[in-house]
Amino acid sequence: MALSLSASSSSRTWVYDVFPSFSGEDVRVTFLSHFLKELDRKLIIAFKDNKIERSLSLDPELKQAIKDSRIAVVIFSKNYASSSWCLNELLEIVKCRKECGQMVIPVFYGLDPSHVRKQTGEFGQIFEETCHNKTEEQKIHWRTALTDVANTLGYHSVTWDNEAKLIEEIASDVLEKLLLTPSNKDSENFVGIEDHIAKISVLLQLEAEEVRMVGLWGSSGIGKTTIARVLFQRLSRHFQGRIFIDRAFLSKSSEIFNRANPDDYNMKLHLQSRFISKVLGKKDTEISQLGELEKRLKHQKVLIFIDDLNDQVVLDTLVGQTQWFGSGSRIIVVTNDKHFLRAHGVDHIYEVCLPAEDLAVEMLYRSAFRENSPREGFEELVVEVAKLAGSLPLGLSVLGSSLRGRDREYWKDLLPRLQNGIDGKIEKILRVSYDGLDSEEDKKIFRYIACYFNGAEVTYMKLLLADSGLSVNVGMENLADKSLIHVREGRVEMHRLLQEMGKNVVRLEKPEKREFLVDSQDTCDVLSEGIGTKKVVGISLDLDETDELHMHENAFTGMRNLRFLKIYSKLGLYTEVKCQLPENFNYMLPKLKLLHWDEYPVRCMPSKFCLENLVELKMKNSKLEKLWEGVVSLPCLKEMDLRYSYDLVEMPDLSKATNLETLNLKNCYSLVKLPSCIPHPNKLKKLDMICCKNLETIPIGISLKSVEQLFLGGCSRLRTFPQISTNILHLTIDKTSIEELPSDMNLENLNCLSMTKLKSKKLWERVQPLTPIMAMLSPSLESLCLSDISTLVELPSSFQNLHQLGKLEIKNCINLETLPTGINLQSLLQLDLSGCSRLRTFPGISTNIRILCLSETGIEEVPRWIKTFYRLEDLQMNGCNNLEYVYLNFCKYKYGLYVNFSHCTALTGVGWCDSPRRDIYLDFTNCFNLDQEALLLQKTYFQSQLRLSGEEVPSYFTHRTNGTSSFLTVPLLPSSLSQPFLRFRACILFNDNMSDIDAEFRFTGSFWNCSDTYDQEQDFCADTEDYKIFLYDTDSCLFILDCQMSHIPLEMNFDHLDMQIHVNHSSDMEIDIKDSFGSPIDIKEWGIRIIEVDCSAADNRLGNPDTLPHVFEGNMINVGGQGEECGGEDEVTEPSSKRMRIS
Repeated sequence: MALSLSASSSSRTWVYDVFPSFSGEDVRVTFLSHFLKELDRKLIIAFKDNKIERSLSLDPELKQAIKDSRIAVVIFSKNYASSSWCLNELLEIVKCRKECGQMVIPVFYGLDPSHVRKQTGEFGQIFEETCHNKTEEQKIHWRTALTDVANTLGYHSVTWDNEAKLIEEIASDVLEKLLLTPSNKDSENFVGIEDHIAKISVLLQLEAEEVRMVGLWGSSGIGKTTIARVLFQRLSRHFQGRIFIDRAFLSKSSEIFNRANPDDYNMKLHLQSRFISKVLGKKDTEISQLGELEKRLKHQKVLIFIDDLNDQVVLDTLVGQTQWFGSGSRIIVVTNDKHFLRAHGVDHIYEVCLPAEDLAVEMLYRSAFRENSPREGFEELVVEVAKLAGSLPLGLSVLGSSLRGRDREYWKDLLPRLQNGIDGKIEKILRVSYDGLDSEEDKKIFRYIACYFNGAEVTYMKLLLADSGLSVNVGMENLADKSLIHVREGRVEMHRLLQEMGKNVVRLEKPEKREFLVDSQDTCDVLSEGIGTKKVVGISLDLDETDELHMHENAFTGMRNLRFLKIYSKLGLYTEVKCQLPENFNYMLPKLKLLHWDEYPVRCMPSKFCLENLVELKMKNSKLEKLWEGVVSLPCLKEMDLRYSYDLVEMPDLSKATNLETLNLKNCYSLVKLPSCIPHPNKLKKLDMICCKNLETIPIGISLKSVEQLFLGGCSRLRTFPQISTNILHLTIDKTSIEELPSDMNLENLNCLSMTKLKSKKLWERVQPLTPIMAMLSPSLESLCLSDISTLVELPSSFQNLHQLGKLEIKNCINLETLPTGINLQSLLQLDLSGCSRLRTFPGISTNIRILCLSETGIEEVPRWIKTFYRLEDLQMNGCNNLEYVYLNFCKYKYGLYVNFSHCTALTGVGWCDSPRRDIYLDFTNCFNLDQEALLLQKTYFQSQLRLSGEEVPSYFTHRTNGTSSFLTVPLLPSSLSQPFLRFRACILFNDNMSDIDAEFRFTGSFWNCSDTYDQEQDFCADTEDYKIFLYDTDSCLFILDCQMSHIPLEMNFDHLDMQIHVNHSSDMEIDIKDSFGSPIDIKEWGIRIIEVDCSAADNRLGNPDTLPHVFEGNMINVGGQGEECGGEDEVTEPSSKRMRIS
């Protein structure tokens, strides 16, 4: 039975939620179809008349449908009054309104409400035609009904620039009127709950007659119960019987049978008796045998929710078989255990996932401030706290309520505590899932992941736990079923709060007896005092969190079960050696599987170090000169990483590292040679020798037959090319002295080849220098980087065979004059021809290019066909000194575009398409012959960004500051108020080179007649959203923005506008004129110009408020966004959900 507002309707059983009354020829395939779809999404049941034939008189079935509907939505349109059927429907609706308490919502679709109310205009003319030959009494009845309904508060479509938003608002209003919006505070703060409900409704298939069971599955604290209760409240009215079962329901039965076996017959009988009583709404129903449940309910359409009762016996007792219940019944089981659902045969399962970051932030706003929009000064803090809560709805709710009413300083002081811990209320709830694990082995695997393997590849985790005695596959499946972990793209993931809870479980022991040492101070204490015990399995120490560690000589003596030793620098600062080892320091560690020790402080590893079980050796930025003496057995070793070990002179014999797959010696500057015998030829996959500056040769004895990735870039003394495998996928030989490539080299599987800035020019001495290389390459090549080939005049035609080439760099080839016009590389996304100074033309190689660099070429004009490169995001033409004039036509581009014409010294003029864009970034710095004043006088793109060189703000900006003040008062002319927004351009002059800058403008003016609530001064903000200013070779930089504030009500009256600018680095927490180190950003001066727009011009889309962001309520104006194709509708920020009431 539906809930209702009035006493007269309280006894009614409503079959439908909504009866739509409409003119089919006007709205059936447009507005109505979308409206009905939105009602379905919100689980609102609407009457659909598809099978009823319309006539002059109402069908009895239709009359009954109107009576059985809680709300009538009357869609008045142009031809509504042309139909006697529609007018008679309206009479029946008015009758039900008076007699049954039916609610009515009018929608005026493309009509003036007064024309319906008074039957005037075209609507009135059509009405008069329909009334022809009708009795006067009939006409009076129709007129009265039209006036009555049209005087009701409703919706006027003309006031909405987006029909989808209008439909959503009406559907939400219907939902509110049905009293379906729960009063539970948690659900009010649960942003995005409608999306969950819409997706669950697809699984529920409410129109189907079958009895269906659906599972609601997700981790603790993710909002399952909140969603379930909203669903239950929303669905209940459609079922004859209903029940929501939670732990409280079971606990009452358990109190009576607290000593009984859960499988006890009497216990089951009692549960079923209470169950039937609740479903049917009868007190103290008694049954004598279990089979009676089916007899009582098999003809009843019932709704059953079972929340968080992971007891198979209870589930079997209450909903053992779907045939126990009447057709159309729905059973929803809410749990954090997926296996529990599968064991009961539940095939339709909805997983409740974490909300997106923006929704999580909004949840925290609602919980902490009881507002939907940011509170000034808290924006960045809220984002940070939401991240620390891991976007978990429970965490957001608990933290939000604890932070309610607190000032910014309290929020900032709380951040370190949240970074290092977890709220007790949250942990208590999360701990239930962990304690509910049946196996101690599963709990141990959970702790391993929490302390060591969160985010790791599953294969990597299994490798390191291979001989641990744990059933890793089974344990991970059990943890995943209970939503304690997720496996995505081959990696194991655990929520941050669950991870912190797992670490807290480990912390219950004294540090020296803990399974894992993960807290820096505790770890330092154990290692410096040498008190570790055999219980310690893993150590993880971040050097950035400690000042200095003096290791005890017996630090590891007692840790004979240690498997994982990780001493690292998370930030990679490597400023000084923080770990001091005693001279007699030694350690055996026979079970060690992983050794990761950054900044290892001594020249050689201990002589008695045991490596038999070692799988991974990582010692980045170490002081090692050599690893060890002699040949060491390394049968398990898979990876060795010694990069940035600048003092490493020699490598040991690795002939017994028979399973080594990866060897990384990047930036080992002192390394002269490799051992003559490295690993087994069929295992080594990756060899990285980048910037081994003193390496001269690769020994002949080293087999690279299995290597797939070979990086030799920066080995400047390397002259000979090694024998490599045909399996090679990635090859880099940049900045080497290699003089020739083997003539029989086969690169048939190569994906990426980079040969830039070669020290020797012998490789390019041929007349056609690229011919030999092109003969070796595979058509599947994806990336090719070449440079400094002075003999290259033209590209060989064989380039057209590279059908999968996505990136092509041919840089600083000073004699390259042309590109073949016949080449068609539609796969090409990045093309860099910078420094090819004789290249004067550019053919249309690919229309899919996203990044195009033609800097410092001889190009004389912007190629006309670039306007067809719809995916272009970055066009670099800086230093093109043959450019004199550029015409830009970017109106059809799909993405934001950065265009760089800086240092084009011959450039004098610029022109462009007039179509508005909000995401163009133009750089004309150091174009000293460019007429800046003429450029500024042109019509520019909305939200465009323009960079120029100069020593003062141009006179074009009529309102300028005197000096560095951040405040500016601008007098406004009456003409500024004739447009639906206030548009302006701003110019900021910086003394120094700036990067990563945000600019925010704040406006204050006099408001009146805007609305009842706006009779005081109100602030408006426009944030430029990630605008960037890059480095220039000039002392001063002008930064120019196009902005607007909107939507200004037409009745508003300004006589002046006070503006304030805030400039800060994008990464700052504070909105202030400071850089990221806290020092002031040096602004020399700034100014603005109010732009007068002719809103009456038919072809001027800049005057159309429908193409601009709108704000009806609140004080934030966002000036971000993206434009669409020329002539299409711009994507805009929609108005808030404020309704236009018609009375």
